[in-house]
Amino acid sequence: MISVAIDGPAGAGKSTVARKVAAKKGYIYVDTGALYRTVAYSAYINGVSFDDNEKIVAHLDGINVDIAYRGDEQRVLLNGEDVSDSIRTPIMSEGASKVSAIPEVRAFLLGLQRKLAAEHNVVMDGRDIATVVLPDATVKIFLTASAELRARRRYDELIAKGQTVEYEDIYNDLLKRDHRDSTREVAPLKPAEDSVLVDTSELNFEEAVNAVCIVIDKTVG
Repeated sequence: MISVAIDGPAGAGKSTVARKVAAKKGYIYVDTGALYRTVAYSAYINGVSFDDNEKIVAHLDGINVDIAYRGDEQRVLLNGEDVSDSIRTPIMSEGASKVSAIPEVRAFLLGLQRKLAAEHNVVMDGRDIATVVLPDATVKIFLTASAELRARRRYDELIAKGQTVEYEDIYNDLLKRDHRDSTREVAPLKPAEDSVLVDTSELNFEEAVNAVCIVIDKTVG
């Protein structure tokens, strides 16, 4: 099986780029960030604080997180219910960043991620795919962009969905998340030693997709 691991900071365009790359290559797309958002969402709707690690861990016993596909679109299921749209909010972004720093949460989701890669050709994106989840991935890419551009992309995305947000809030939250993700003790955000850096700061969407495809083609053929 061919596995493409794409890591990078929040707002770098990993999900949109990875989804299009997977479609072009005929691979399965796995958005691992959505899995952490789902854990955070379950905690949130059950009144569990994102900062209460002990209760978050205890909460895992009562939930099942799974992935289903509608055509080539990934849908995330929480105890059988499709929560793919509910998890796409700034609050869930914050929650995902916090719960993903908990070792037990990462272990809880690791098996599902590796199972998908063992059974399918995949493009999988996240924070530690090349370093922890799939250390033997066929292709490893670290996708990034400037903080200002990443914040602008996230702002435009949320505005397009009808949410009321301020750019400065998005930018400041992104900087905080960058710091938290890169300095956490468990699986910090960092490029794998053999990752190929793809900076999309000066690239439009199609150019970013093509840049990633070129990296894959050089390895896979």
